[in-house]
Amino acid sequence: MFNNDVEDYLVQGKYNQAINCYEIAIHQNPKILSNYWYLGLFLLLNGQETEAQMTWMLAISDLDSDKLEFYTADLIEVLEAEAKRREAIEDYTVAWAIRQHIREIKPNEINNLLKICIISTEINISIGNTITESGVIEVLRTEASLHPNEDLLLAVLNKILEIETLNPVALQFTASCLKYITQLDNLFYIIITASMQIYYTFHQSKIAIELLQLYLEINPNNLEVLRHLAAFYQDIREYEQGIKTAKLCYSLAHSIPERIAACHLVLRGLQKTGGYWEEIYSTCNELESMLKELVVEQPMLNEVLALRLMTQAFSIPHIKDTPRQFREIQNNVSQLFESNIQRFAPEHFNRYSQKNLKNKSKVISNKKLKIGYLSYCLRHHSVGWLARGIFQYHNRNKFEINSYLINHIIAGDGIQEWYCNQSNNARKLGMNGLEIAEIIYEDEIDILVDLDSITLDITCQVMALKPAPIQVTWLGWDASGIPAIDYYIADPYVLPDNAQDYYTEKIYRLPNTYIAVDGFEVGVPSLRRDELKIPSDAVVYLSAQRGYKRNPKTTKSQMRIIKEIPNSYFLIKGLADEEMIKNFFYTIAEEESVNCSRIKFLPQDELEITHRANLAIADIVLDTYPYNGATTTLETLWMGIPIVTRVGEQFAARNSYTMMINAGITEGIALTDEEYIEWGIRLGKDTNLRQQIAWKLRQSRQTAPLWNARQFTREMENAYQQMWQRYVEGI
Repeated sequence: MFNNDVEDYLVQGKYNQAINCYEIAIHQNPKILSNYWYLGLFLLLNGQETEAQMTWMLAISDLDSDKLEFYTADLIEVLEAEAKRREAIEDYTVAWAIRQHIREIKPNEINNLLKICIISTEINISIGNTITESGVIEVLRTEASLHPNEDLLLAVLNKILEIETLNPVALQFTASCLKYITQLDNLFYIIITASMQIYYTFHQSKIAIELLQLYLEINPNNLEVLRHLAAFYQDIREYEQGIKTAKLCYSLAHSIPERIAACHLVLRGLQKTGGYWEEIYSTCNELESMLKELVVEQPMLNEVLALRLMTQAFSIPHIKDTPRQFREIQNNVSQLFESNIQRFAPEHFNRYSQKNLKNKSKVISNKKLKIGYLSYCLRHHSVGWLARGIFQYHNRNKFEINSYLINHIIAGDGIQEWYCNQSNNARKLGMNGLEIAEIIYEDEIDILVDLDSITLDITCQVMALKPAPIQVTWLGWDASGIPAIDYYIADPYVLPDNAQDYYTEKIYRLPNTYIAVDGFEVGVPSLRRDELKIPSDAVVYLSAQRGYKRNPKTTKSQMRIIKEIPNSYFLIKGLADEEMIKNFFYTIAEEESVNCSRIKFLPQDELEITHRANLAIADIVLDTYPYNGATTTLETLWMGIPIVTRVGEQFAARNSYTMMINAGITEGIALTDEEYIEWGIRLGKDTNLRQQIAWKLRQSRQTAPLWNARQFTREMENAYQQMWQRYVEGI
């Protein structure tokens, strides 16, 4: 124990005076061992490390073995107390030194080792190296009667996964911790947060999956972990494992929201394979039925289930072209989603709403507008390729451009960095919706433009909180139906004339097209007909879409086209399960009496510029239905290749239609399945017609709205100004 004078010396750093006091005390009574402990401590603090060690060893060396453990514990207690005091006043360097001496005295004192690991992060020492050098993993694995402080254990785990996420030591430490952890909820939060960062930010799928699997060792039926694991498997093309894990989720789900989430995940996996169509149809019907039941029940959802809700209907338009029925479901689900999101963050929503109402009377009609673009796709992604024109051509005298990059890619992405450089203010963000909404609110954005729609739950969460007075959805997908969103950007073609009847957002139709680009970068082709054993005079059809968009009915129509053009081949390209997609096409080909040797499957190209160059191998591209191509259609038209599309009623079934119209092309636009087949056959037989279309497409580069991003930007800016004027006037 310190007397008052010595305690003052400690606080004031007068270590020599304290050393003198304890030397006198030991001289007077050398049998009081605690005086040696404190003398050594003050010598250590005074920088006399060797003398400190000698002082402690001198006292311990004369002890009998039966007393050694007791007095060693007494010494450690003295050092531990000072280490804690130093930590409390954030003097981490000294605390680190003291704890290293505790480690020398008792190497396997687990809680001291854990504290050393935590302190390392405060003094810029690698926590991964500290974990390795301290031997803490070995201690956790081998010591029989170990009782680590669970909070400390979780703190170290959180630090290593947060700071040195991809260090191999992180997984090793996680595995060594598991048998000591009972706080499964806290562990879950740490593991889920880290796995999402590893997967989505660092794109290290194997590590993310391994981390989730470690958690399942102690909590095998955690639905949320299984859900993420299923999605990860599906995304990295381990389709069967992804479907199996999704079905396990479904078997464990109890509530309707849980079953909806699991059912969507099963459907997602089935669609990604490019096959299983009977099961796809039945699963889709089941999902729709449960979504309707959910809307009737209007349950109070927990935050995780509420956040997940918006993405659940994404698969349906890939299967059915029934927009009125789909919009009714989607709009009702979105309303339920928004009410729950606002319930979880009432302070945010109320503050945003009050400010917007308060400031409405003060708005200036002709002010420089602050536009915010919110997305996780402003990178190497279809949206990233297509939105470049508006960023490039925005009038900076009239508009301030702010970009909000959800899940900013730390490793670097050329397209992402381009967007940052094109923005007046680029916010590189994580995946916390509340934090993102708050940043947008503080930036005082006038018009917030959502580029993701229901493809990302975090974006939906931000939009539901309404951090900006005017909110708009554009480009990324169909409208979300969230009541807090005011407008949906369309054009005269991409939605039917009566679409406003079943959209909650005000449809703002631009005069020509809802998207325009100046063109695409094109590389050197890597495909040759002779290498594919295709004759030079053959008619080559191509379909380049992922398995998600494949549909048996449309594929039958495609096979009937191939059948009618004897010297034709059908090239298939797009992400799907290789064997499943082959069986899918071969089965339908045999049903339609088409020789399977005329169907060839192409590998994916690593680079977009190579993919575009390779499109030139085709004479005609056959589009998918009920979900058309979008970026792929633009690329096809830019490369001057005729395309056959089936026009439907929903947004996803009218993309190619509006793009072809805005490129000055009507040849190949079919309003029925019969017309689709007729156009496919006609284009296959008529070489001159194909050449005329190719010539028109080349000419369109100089005249068509589709290839005039500057004009398109002026039209978008006019839309923003009209939206603002309506807001000013209270319309």
